[in-house]
Amino acid sequence: MVTSDEQAQLLRLARETLAAHLGGGPKPQPVHLAHPDQHSGAFVTLHVGGDLRGCIGHPGSRQPLDEVVAACAIAAATEDHRFRSITAGDLPKVTIEISVLTPMTLVRDVSEIEVGRDGLLMEMGFRKGLLLPQVATEYRWDRDTFLAHACMKAGLPQDMWQGGATIYRFQAQVFSEAH
Repeated sequence: MVTSDEQAQLLRLARETLAAHLGGGPKPQPVHLAHPDQHSGAFVTLHVGGDLRGCIGHPGSRQPLDEVVAACAIAAATEDHRFRSITAGDLPKVTIEISVLTPMTLVRDVSEIEVGRDGLLMEMGFRKGLLLPQVATEYRWDRDTFLAHACMKAGLPQDMWQGGATIYRFQAQVFSEAH
């Protein structure tokens, strides 16, 4: 995945991208990744005072990782409709977390899913719902509860994981300014 130096660079990129977008600051310096053509899904999560204020990502991407992180940082601050948009005044209080995702793996048996290790993508028709691995841990969900919430995130009945929906799992390398 990404080294500790690359993690620091990606966190800096996300913060400087937000500062430039929200306050008209200078465009951030590029990130120098060991594998600059690395294409990974990523999510950017924003917290203010410990409270979630935005989380947007792309589970799989054809863009380089640094471009995905920059785009997701802006989207998490301005496009997560669950929350009021982040402003330049909020930025000093924002803590940034980045989750770099592994490729999706089709789940053939739910016993393959390990809470705390795996994230879920629930899919049925045009409906999709994704929950990062850390969500189940934060809420202390068991596997069935995690699956039910992934269904609800997709706008499906909570028991649709038992038949009808397609389930994918993935892992995430999670790093934050808070650590």
